[in-house]
Amino acid sequence: MSIRFAIIGCGRIAKRHAEHISKNGELVAVCDIEPARAEELATSYGAQAYSSAEAMLSAERENIDVVAVCSPNGLHADHSIQALRAGCHVLCEKPMALSVHDCGEMIKEAEKANRRLFIVKQNRYNPPVAAVKDLIDEGRLGKIYSIQLSCFWNRNPEYYSNSWKGTKDLDGGTLYTQFSHFIDLLYWMVGDVKSAQAFTGNFGHQGIIEFDDNGVVALQFYNGVIGTINYSVNSFGKNMEGSLTIFGEKGTVKIGGQYLNELEYQHIDGYEIKDLPAGNPANNYGQYFGSMSNHDKVYANVVDVLSNGGIIATNGFEGLKTVEIIDKIYTQAVKL
Repeated sequence: MSIRFAIIGCGRIAKRHAEHISKNGELVAVCDIEPARAEELATSYGAQAYSSAEAMLSAERENIDVVAVCSPNGLHADHSIQALRAGCHVLCEKPMALSVHDCGEMIKEAEKANRRLFIVKQNRYNPPVAAVKDLIDEGRLGKIYSIQLSCFWNRNPEYYSNSWKGTKDLDGGTLYTQFSHFIDLLYWMVGDVKSAQAFTGNFGHQGIIEFDDNGVVALQFYNGVIGTINYSVNSFGKNMEGSLTIFGEKGTVKIGGQYLNELEYQHIDGYEIKDLPAGNPANNYGQYFGSMSNHDKVYANVVDVLSNGGIIATNGFEGLKTVEIIDKIYTQAVKL
């Protein structure tokens, strides 16, 4: 039986979801507070359009198996909880929510409803990322000493113009909207963060956004690993780099490129990563690029879990951990 999907929020990322839903199931309904956007997406896929999540979930409750939450960050928790209470499984875009409390509420509602809560973390599927994760799990790098994350992108004023992006309540901050996928990889590859110290500031977007556009972070992990994050959306004119460097007892590796899409360096005791498959291109949003487009693999996992009893790739607990780490950074940050 085909899995029936609905989408809350019909912005740019929703089009990516609709494309992959059409290949993995049926798009039954969509909703957006701007009716024209909902109508446009619905018409493209033969779905029903609604102007609110409440109206859609009430009318289509018996017809929806999975709701993809593609609304602004600050609404993820409310929309996910509404869908779970309506008896639907949920696939929530990143970040899971903007507070640790809201993540916890989402997990509790999923448990109450006995429904699955999937969180989109598509960078885990980047070929060099997956290969290095396997190295770590196999112990080929030995004891991990340190990890360095660099996130140097460009987000110009037009990106934030007439948008929820850049607002504290709905966007949350640069680490939430631009780099939460990268933060997830720190947890996935190394482990949980014990403490963070940071300096952050808004150097190039004064009067445009309500939070930081630049930061330097030092991390201590519970397992003794230390790490750094250097991030900025002030790279002149275009994205520069998204990279992850790991120093271990038996090897050093660097995943680089603009989107963690290239294996830039490896020197490993008795081992070499070879024949990596070509990855998907980055999400192209016109004036800017996002992370590598791996939503095909995200939806393949949703179908595998719901149809074949497969293992969920990124669950609510892991989504919560990303938000916890960002919360620790922003709570301890010295704002310049």
